[in-house]
Parts: sequence; structure tokens; C-alpha cells
Amino acid sequence: MLLGYSPDAIICASGTVAVMSNAVLVVDMIRGFCEEGHPLYVGNAAREIIPNIQRLLEREIAKETSILYLCDQHAPDDPEFELFPPHCVIGTPEVEVITELSCYPGDIIPKTCYSGFYNTILDKRLKDIAPEKLIVCGVCTDICVLFTVADARNRQYHVDVPIDCVASFNKNAHEFALKHMKKLLGAHLINPGDEYA
Repeated sequence: MLLGYSPDAIICASGTVAVMSNAVLVVDMIRGFCEEGHPLYVGNAAREIIPNIQRLLEREIAKETSILYLCDQHAPDDPEFELFPPHCVIGTPEVEVITELSCYPGDIIPKTCYSGFYNTILDKRLKDIAPEKLIVCGVCTDICVLFTVADARNRQYHVDVPIDCVASFNKNAHEFALKHMKKLLGAHLINPGDEYA
């Protein structure tokens, strides 16, 4: 029998507290997208969200939240290179988590397309973790973040997207993706200070 509820715990009639787990999905915060000089460098928008993601990770790690880094990795002849310049090829520095985030503990899950769920072990990892909700951050808002959020919602996960922790090449596409995730996918957009103050 439940006696009470808070955003982070369920208080049972026995007096025990069941801590509700989250999982943070850090999407493509890797050198190929977040460091200047690479073919698909997102630009200043990606650099500006790094301190916000650092604060997010510090807060969630303190709650013993699972951190999962979803990292783009491609074979040299990947068909995706018909749409985009070759990028994040396996074995190159582009696939590495950026230095600013690599110090935070977490599991790296390689992915080969937009969604972090497609043909990866993410589904299995989340079933093992059984999170109460997913917090999705990273780049690009309108590409890999959007497709990962869509697949998470299709699996009935509660999804939070902190808007100061996502970025893209194009501001209009970024704004469109945020609206799409909220209105059509049912993700919760978190403004700075809204939930985590």
C-alpha cells in the first residue's frame, strides 16, 4: 500500500522508501559533432549545452541514475554517407565522448542510425534498469534526439527533454523538433529550473 509520493520516491505503508530510478540518455555528445574541425560539427549551439549537461549528469549521478551514452559509429561505406558527409567512422577519434563528459561514469552504446534503439542493445539495457523515466539530452534535437525520443515513447517510457541540454545545426529545426516531441510524442519539455530546482 502506498502512503505517499514524491518525484523521486514512493513511501510505502511499511515505512520503507522505494527509490524511483531514472536513466539519462546522452545522445551523440561525441567529438565528431561537438568539436570544431569535423565534417558534421554542430557549432556553438553544441558547445553551449555542455555545462548544462554536466550539471544534469552531476545531479542525476548523485541520485544513482544510470547514464547511457549513445554514440554514432559508422562503417567506412555506410549508406548514410549518401545523405551526409562521412563522419564518426569506427576507429576514429570522432566517435569518442567529448572530454568534458567522458569523466562521468556511464555505459557507451554504439549506434549506426538516428534512433538509439535501432539495432542496438539500448532496449535490453533499459529493461534491465527498468527506469521510471528517461531524460534525453544531446545533439541533434531534430535528428537523433527526436528519433530516439519517438522510439522511447513508442515503448511507453516517460520522457523528459531538458531544453537547455539539446541543440542542433539549425535553430528552426531545433524549435520544430521540440514542439513535435511535446505535442505529438508526449515528451515533457523541461525548462531551466522547472523541475530540478
